[in-house]
Amino acid sequence: MRFLLALMLIGGAGAQAQTPPPTPASPAGEQATQPPAPAAGQAAQPAQAPAQTPAKTEEKPAASPAPSTEDWLNGSIDFGYRWLTDIHGNFQEYRSVINLGQGPKLFGLDLTFQDPKKRLFDRLDVRAYGWGGDPYSTAYLGARKQGVYDFTVDYRDIAYFDAVPSFANPSLPGGFNEQSFDIHRRNTSVTLDLRPGKRIVPYLAFDRNSDHGQGIETWVQDSNNEFAVPTLNRDSTNNYRGGVRFEFNRFHITLEQGGTTFQDNDSAYAKGLNVGDNTVPVFGQPDILTGLSQAYGIRGHSIYEKVLFTARPASWMDVYGQYLYSDPRTDVHFTDLAYGNFALLSSLLFYSGQQTLATGVAVQPHNTANLGFELRPFRRLRILESWMTDRYHDAASPLVAEQLLFTGTTPSQTLLTSLNYGQVVNYNQQQTDILFDLTSKLTVRGGYRYVWGDATVLAGDLSQTGTLASGQLHRNIGLAGLNFRPSEKLSVNLDYEGGSSDNIYFRTSLNNYSRARARARFQATHSLSFQANFNVLSNQNPAPDIQNSFLSRDNSLSVYWTPAAAKRITFVGEYDRSTVRSDILYLGLFLAPATSSYRENAHTATSAIDISLPGLAGAKLTAGGSLFVSSGSAPSRFYQPLVKLTLPLHKHIFWNTEWQYYGFGEQFYLFEGFRTHVFMTGLRVTR
Repeated sequence: MRFLLALMLIGGAGAQAQTPPPTPASPAGEQATQPPAPAAGQAAQPAQAPAQTPAKTEEKPAASPAPSTEDWLNGSIDFGYRWLTDIHGNFQEYRSVINLGQGPKLFGLDLTFQDPKKRLFDRLDVRAYGWGGDPYSTAYLGARKQGVYDFTVDYRDIAYFDAVPSFANPSLPGGFNEQSFDIHRRNTSVTLDLRPGKRIVPYLAFDRNSDHGQGIETWVQDSNNEFAVPTLNRDSTNNYRGGVRFEFNRFHITLEQGGTTFQDNDSAYAKGLNVGDNTVPVFGQPDILTGLSQAYGIRGHSIYEKVLFTARPASWMDVYGQYLYSDPRTDVHFTDLAYGNFALLSSLLFYSGQQTLATGVAVQPHNTANLGFELRPFRRLRILESWMTDRYHDAASPLVAEQLLFTGTTPSQTLLTSLNYGQVVNYNQQQTDILFDLTSKLTVRGGYRYVWGDATVLAGDLSQTGTLASGQLHRNIGLAGLNFRPSEKLSVNLDYEGGSSDNIYFRTSLNNYSRARARARFQATHSLSFQANFNVLSNQNPAPDIQNSFLSRDNSLSVYWTPAAAKRITFVGEYDRSTVRSDILYLGLFLAPATSSYRENAHTATSAIDISLPGLAGAKLTAGGSLFVSSGSAPSRFYQPLVKLTLPLHKHIFWNTEWQYYGFGEQFYLFEGFRTHVFMTGLRVTR
């Protein structure tokens, strides 16, 4: 894509007409003297200028439009130290849920630099939060110069740890989770806008998403045994894009060209005796793994184009649309080498090793488009129409060669599998909404949504119809709602959605369902307000082989109290009551039908009170916390009280100290409970 950037500088200066300075006013209490009129017969004499006297006061110089040097830096920095008491209970569960560490921390950094001379930038923003080993760390840099550029860098580092003990195999030594991981997901986004605020704005952007860490996964042998092995996770995706935005009064257009690259270098390595999950001998011989070397080499790339527009062709009409096309390609290389004593059940043979080589190529043309408009034919009437489609075709050709190495004189066997398959997914949605103002205080809404599509995808391992499975999607949905504002203090919103499906893709998809939501806000006084939310979702699928029944309710009430404009005290409290009930058929042991049932009744509460301490400007005491208590299929309890104190040490220096308690427990899995106290102390420096 070729971009043309035209910069026009228009300037001019015109001389101002010079006018004589006004005559200075006489000092207060004095009268201006006039020259006497000439006597009869005498010639008029030129008037003499009055004597000039020095001014008694000096005029103040005009204020400079540039900010003072003291304002070149504003912001704050929070730093300190966090420590934890001994973590009583299960440390793995603590890391899976909380994962806060101790040590020196940078809790927050928020600085703004301004250049009075506006040389390289007008404003520079720097922000950072959660540095020092916390599970979520962020950094941000933003620089801008009005009418020239706008540059931003956004970085996020998220630590994921999962080793929930209840998912582990208790028969294994140590009872560790076979699907655990300890990884970091890093996201970086860089954008550059040229000529921001102008009619034509070119831009460039780069995004990177990467993953690294380690974990445990299972190596499956002939569907007879599973062996837990350590893994290394390495993958990354780069997205390069550039385009131009056209910003005009009645329309906006964005043209973008981009490309992505992807690579996955996951690997697994194990050495030593591993008996796997199945410790029962097979035909009198143990099934064991003594060595494994496994590596993935996956590469992908894609080119895509995007067009986005919004327009207002008339005062009563808005139009918008977007089209995105991409054509990704993926190349897969896989190697696997394992040694041990394995059983081939199909041939009733034992072998000592296997080597697997796999390659494959897949392409996936992908089209996504949406279009919509809003009409306002009358002052009280609004008509909204939208349509979208998402279509992709996946064509793949994998080749798998597996060689089995036998002991003794039995020759090795090579199993070759070659497939050529394609999967197609088409999804479409059309929706119409009509909003009408019955009165100045009541607005009603009615609408209809139709969803349809078809898909042919890879089937599951237990499929009896082949390697591919096909499905259809047809769903009709009715929409309704109202917005009632009887007074400035009270507002009520109601929304309802009911749908009926002829066909669905997944067993747990919405089929015949109803969803309702109610929200109300009441401003009782200038300093006291209440907010209530009610949500319910009911879904039914009466198909004989599914029989899915799902019901969810969620009701909450919030209160906000800020007396005297929050100068002394503020209070925020929220209570939430939720229930979940689910029943669905599944295939159990020996493929016998069974029912999976789940029940949960939960209470969630959160509160916080801020008190400004008298006699100390900036001193504040905060107390509160949150709790979660549930009963049903997985009853659990979680408590998190909090106390925080802020004291001023100087005009721009504050001392912060904080105490938090984390307590978690499950009735059916007592070994997963944990509790700990977390203390933090540090300084906040402002400017």
